[in-house]
Amino acid sequence: MHRVVVLALPGVLPFDLGTACGVFRYARLPGGRLGYQVQVCSPLREVPAGEFVVRVSAGLEVLDRADTIIVPGVDERALARPFPEKALLALRDAQSAGTRVASICSGAFVLAAAGLLNDGPATTHWLVTSELARRYPRVQVDPNVLYVQRGNVFTSAGAAAGLHLCLHLVRLDYGSAVAADSARLAVMPLERAGGQSQFIVNEPPTADGASLAPLLEWLESHLDEPFSLEDLARRAGLSVRTLSRRFREQTGSPPLKWLLRARIRQAQSLLETSSASVEQIATRVGFGSATSLRDHFQRLVSTTPQSYRRAFRSAPVPSRERALAP
Repeated sequence: MHRVVVLALPGVLPFDLGTACGVFRYARLPGGRLGYQVQVCSPLREVPAGEFVVRVSAGLEVLDRADTIIVPGVDERALARPFPEKALLALRDAQSAGTRVASICSGAFVLAAAGLLNDGPATTHWLVTSELARRYPRVQVDPNVLYVQRGNVFTSAGAAAGLHLCLHLVRLDYGSAVAADSARLAVMPLERAGGQSQFIVNEPPTADGASLAPLLEWLESHLDEPFSLEDLARRAGLSVRTLSRRFREQTGSPPLKWLLRARIRQAQSLLETSSASVEQIATRVGFGSATSLRDHFQRLVSTTPQSYRRAFRSAPVPSRERALAP
């Protein structure tokens, strides 16, 4: 199995720690087989974690056997102190050997202290992006995204963004169908791409139909049909302007951009799980032509449908081997 090691440093945030453990521990492959072996390590046997103390059985030595290392965020007191040098050295050694390394929330400070974010893009929780930029001027801090990748190093914003990053890593390892199952298990949508804004305002559902949930559910089952913005507005019983505003508030995307991503997600699932041709899939998900599907797929997924199918209909390659491959 793919080996995920979560590094718990003093002051670790319990939510971030639980996010990493939960998403990977319960990810299931077709047939119910577990996709990941998850382990928590630390330079300490008992790690202070706010109102908790986390008892850890593994030391830093397990980092050199990991395929993926997750560094959860730490609290303000931990950010004010130097991070354990042995942990920083172990992270540098693992990343240089090809191990995938990812941070959640203020875990980006740990990666920056280890030198893994120098001269590249990174993000963290919006409350501390300016502090990350001040402390580590070589890091190109982007405060407006959910998560960002540079090579085999990933950083994410806080809380829910950590969930989205972990699901993104599952998708990279095992494909969108497995990631979608993991998202359903976590009772969350698999829709927010890394480049979306950290600031998503979600209006609560109200009796007057303000929630877009019924419309989104209907669209998911009618992706093969052509829609214009006006068509969607009529379906929702709203003006085009109101529909566009509510889409941005509740999904973080304009309506047609959300629809495009939904079609691409469905195309990914069909490429992974069916023998349908690219032409047939294009029709089934509403692109109309294979050329249109290929163009949008290349732009959003950064590969062709056929290459995606070859990659995700066969056994996945461990991340360490992918990183070391020419």
